[in-house]
Amino acid sequence: MNKYIKLVFAALLIGLGVYMMFFTREIGWGIVVFLLSALPIFLFFKNELILISFWFFRKQNIEKASYWLNQVTNFESQLHKTQYGYFHYLQGLTFAQDSPAKVEPYMKKALEYGLNMKQDRAMATLNLAASAITRGRRQEGQRLLEEAKKLDSAGMMTDQIKMMKDQLKMPSMQKHMHNPQMRHRGKSF
Repeated sequence: MNKYIKLVFAALLIGLGVYMMFFTREIGWGIVVFLLSALPIFLFFKNELILISFWFFRKQNIEKASYWLNQVTNFESQLHKTQYGYFHYLQGLTFAQDSPAKVEPYMKKALEYGLNMKQDRAMATLNLAASAITRGRRQEGQRLLEEAKKLDSAGMMTDQIKMMKDQLKMPSMQKHMHNPQMRHRGKSF
């Protein structure tokens, strides 16, 4: 549903509430209808599909969270600007289980659009650091790990950050693997 339809619906509820309070003398029902207009206004800023998918993520049901996120067909017309980052953040978290290679572009977009909570920014940068380390960009991974450590003020991700730093200390196998056939390169037998 388009986000502006919610505002039109809220305006209709406010109008109906005012009409009931002043013209029909149904003051109690007018106040109830007027207060109910706060729900569409709230859902304009916090999309119901994002809220439902957050709830399923909290319950560790990633399949249902992915289903509700896929209900958002055009995020620019359905979501408020403050929700763009969280939409991409949740999309990245759903792909983290199945295909970690797809996580990086979603987390970059989430950080680009902006995330409100420091823990969410720390999780996004931690996922970017993991992606950079697995692709062989060790310096970028180290920089992103330090940034994630600064953002993790509550200390919820210290174990993951420590594990990633231990992975950085291990030598890269790409540099130390040698092809035995390369020794005879250029020599003719």
